[in-house]
Amino acid sequence: MRTFKPTRRSFLKSMLATGAAPWFVPAHVLGANRQTTPSNKITVGVIGVGSQGQNDMTNFLSQDDVRVTAICDVNQRRIASARDRIAKAYGSADVKVLADFRELNADASIDAVLMALPVHWHSVPALDAILHGKHIFHEKPMALSFGEARRVREAVRKKRVVFQFGTQQRSDTKFRWACELALNGRLGKIKEIRVSAPGGKSGPAFAEQPVPDYVDWNRWVGPAPMTPFNEEKLKRDNHENITNFSLGMISCWGIHHLDIAQWGNGTDATGPCSIEGTGEFPAAGGFDAIQRWKVRFEFANAAPVTFVCDGTPDFHHGIRFIGDAGWVHVVRGAIGAADEAFLRDPQNKYDTMPVKLPVSNNHTRNFLDAIKNGTRAICDIETAVRSDSLCQLALIAVKQGRKLRWDPQAERFTNDDAANAMLQPRTFRGDWKLPEV
Repeated sequence: MRTFKPTRRSFLKSMLATGAAPWFVPAHVLGANRQTTPSNKITVGVIGVGSQGQNDMTNFLSQDDVRVTAICDVNQRRIASARDRIAKAYGSADVKVLADFRELNADASIDAVLMALPVHWHSVPALDAILHGKHIFHEKPMALSFGEARRVREAVRKKRVVFQFGTQQRSDTKFRWACELALNGRLGKIKEIRVSAPGGKSGPAFAEQPVPDYVDWNRWVGPAPMTPFNEEKLKRDNHENITNFSLGMISCWGIHHLDIAQWGNGTDATGPCSIEGTGEFPAAGGFDAIQRWKVRFEFANAAPVTFVCDGTPDFHHGIRFIGDAGWVHVVRGAIGAADEAFLRDPQNKYDTMPVKLPVSNNHTRNFLDAIKNGTRAICDIETAVRSDSLCQLALIAVKQGRKLRWDPQAERFTNDDAANAMLQPRTFRGDWKLPEV
């Protein structure tokens, strides 16, 4: 009789298929002396190697048990830059280069996909990858519509793959610490959470330019309405402020801080019951996404959240948890409190309080460990959709100009059919459509 010795890939797929969550990884999966052998590395394909994609990819390249084996983009300059990074990491630029994400997703040798594309391209390639059984590191936001986000969630639930959302602040000690202070009552009863993120931009219209040979503009635009080419539109800071391609900073930046507000509010599994707000949009020019806003979320059993753009009086960039006994404010790289002695109190250290949040010190590593252990990532699909929905609801409330009632269980508005229609996916251009689940 022939003895069957499963590989790392077959072992993990069988564990996930049965719903089992191993407590440890067997030694033969890692190789002798628990070292990752070349044949047992987690193979990763990267869809989108622009600025964010290459930053994320660099984190994967630094992991000993990972091999980036394929990259996909319609911009040849970015492909060349990504290959240079791969060559520096591996000593060779030997990687599959593809122009069609469907070919990458169909490659059975790839275990996981890193997706970091312009927002209008988030849902279709992600769904295709998940339905091919790939684990996915999905850069934020979820999509241009709540309906698309729900479809991605449905696919993850069906295929039971590991999903990690690109809200890296959950893997930062300071943000976890601020949330634990709020959840442990160290600030007293939380009265309000204030969230401030960068606003949108304005600028002149973009003059039409000839499409250069290094980019497939038709494929870059993809399911969005066709628009004349201008090289400036390829830049992330620009296309994220154009509504053909994005919802604007209310989503692209807002998701990071709203996600932390959700975490510290204990509302990861639910959402607000009402939303109202105001906002301003550019009157003319090349950018048409929302520029300024102030939105209020009310929750049935949690603190209200006020969400604004930076520069709003009495607000500061970041997240501020305000209790009847004090406040704590957290931003990237810093945490502060009403009384600085408060943070030096041993009883207020994040590893001493009774309510402890999941610990991740590296977002990429957390994703990979979840794949190996058959567990959920720190910002899995359920958390991702709940947090991302706040961005969607905020923009809809501003556009509707009235207080909206939201049912977080049914995930629909209870008092506005027009607002419910705005939850649905946009009409896609050409033959592009959302894959069925």
